[in-house]
Amino acid sequence: MSFFSRLFGSKEKERPAVEERTVMNLKVKDIVTYDLEDYEVVGKLSYNDHGFKWYAYQLQGVSKVIWLSVEMDDELELGIYEKATLKLQEPLPKKIEHEGVLYYQDEHGTATVRGEGRSQNVDGAQCRYFSYYDDDDEKALSIEIWGNDVEASTGYEIEEYELKIIAGSQ
Repeated sequence: MSFFSRLFGSKEKERPAVEERTVMNLKVKDIVTYDLEDYEVVGKLSYNDHGFKWYAYQLQGVSKVIWLSVEMDDELELGIYEKATLKLQEPLPKKIEHEGVLYYQDEHGTATVRGEGRSQNVDGAQCRYFSYYDDDDEKALSIEIWGNDVEASTGYEIEEYELKIIAGSQ
């Protein structure tokens, strides 16, 4: 340390390093650019079904809210989802038609959920989930049952290169 630095103090203070962001470690307040629009991560859901884990990030844009689904199965699987209006009752059928698309049930289970940001109200809750896909595996329908509430979302797969991530915090 030089004489002047000791006398006047250093102008540069050590800042903690910002963790490099990926789709696997996004945090609330990060910015995600998708399809030429910027979205702020305002909520995060971490699902755990007996050790199998995946994430859903609530992304707030200027004009809409979308969800980014992130799952590491044999390979990284990403999807963009938007809320859908469907009137469903239990037991859920094996096939569901919505907006002219026929979806077939692929998997289902129960997951414990950890919520952050806007999603913190479901922290520690359990939800039952059901995944449906069309004939071509191009369109997806996700259904989650939270107590008596049934929530549906439609979506599609995307590739990681379609996203740009900017850390909004450390």
